[in-house]
Amino acid sequence: MTLARTAWIGTLGLFTLMAGEVIAWGGGRQPEEVSAGEYRVLAPITHGSLTIFPVVSDRHHDTHMFITLDDGLRSGEVVVSEAGQAQGLVRRRPLPPRHDGAQVNRLVLVNNSDKPLLLLAGEIVTGGKQDRVVGKDRIVPSNSDPVDLSVFCVEPGRWTGTSAQFGGMGASNGKNAYVTQMAQPSVRAGAMADKNQQKVWSEVNRSVDGMAAAAPAASVGGTTSYARVMGNDEVQKKVDAVAAPMEHSYESVIKQLRNQNAVGVVVAIDGNIVWADIFASTPLLEKYWPKLVRSYATESITRRGTKGGADVKSAQAFLDDFSGNRQVVETEPGLFRHTEIAGSGFRAFELASLLPKTGFDVHISKMSE
Repeated sequence: MTLARTAWIGTLGLFTLMAGEVIAWGGGRQPEEVSAGEYRVLAPITHGSLTIFPVVSDRHHDTHMFITLDDGLRSGEVVVSEAGQAQGLVRRRPLPPRHDGAQVNRLVLVNNSDKPLLLLAGEIVTGGKQDRVVGKDRIVPSNSDPVDLSVFCVEPGRWTGTSAQFGGMGASNGKNAYVTQMAQPSVRAGAMADKNQQKVWSEVNRSVDGMAAAAPAASVGGTTSYARVMGNDEVQKKVDAVAAPMEHSYESVIKQLRNQNAVGVVVAIDGNIVWADIFASTPLLEKYWPKLVRSYATESITRRGTKGGADVKSAQAFLDDFSGNRQVVETEPGLFRHTEIAGSGFRAFELASLLPKTGFDVHISKMSE
């Protein structure tokens, strides 16, 4: 039987969204979703041009049922491959004929875990014929059949196989530990908001050029691979110089604020608010924090602009404003709902879990435009 969902569209009344359907409308948030005032911005932590405002919430959700991409790749329970190589991954039924070859903007993922997989836009997988960045948040069910992923290339110039399967883009975090990384906000924006491969390549090239200027000893000029540049030892030292003290400071804040439910951050560079990441729980934030802080640090090194005056008041205002003039909703009944909100000077993305005993926003990201 086809499932449907009913929700409010501002003052326009009710609509019914059938399985797999995508719909756009004008208006603000739906009443059952996050309301203004749920999140509170605290005093900032600053290092160099990077400022992070911790965010706490009066709500806490149980997120232990999810595994992350890092968890799955590390255990081998999550497998990512080129579309044309996915036939051998089939669990229960053959793939549709359209999986007839590798394509730049498509990968196939199989979740062999007994837990649902949380996949975030901006996560990078390396290998195959090109390194790719995930273009949209989603939840992949446990013990899944092959799932088509919408991805973008972050390695212009290569279309030759390096490995049959993909791994995470990783590097040392300055503590003799290996962590996977996430694309910096400007590259994430090219995939999430612009949904444009050329825009993603443009942001990758801008970032590579910016890092070459900031870390000349790295000798990354002419390199087209985002992962290779970010994995360069000299680049890592540059990123660590910003990320390590910021990571340590915020980890201390999380510990101090555990009872207040620290769930995310608002990010400013040179005093200009550029991004926010909010999670459903403190443990989920803690899982993503090492890779997120490195992405923010990278952005602070490669982005240059005029000085702004971001403070707690402006960060709170940025986080409270979700009054968009257009929304696009995509749903997989019983699994997740993904909402994109376009507002005045911002774009926001909400991933809500529809799994049993959930019904809450797992991740919210918001960018300035």
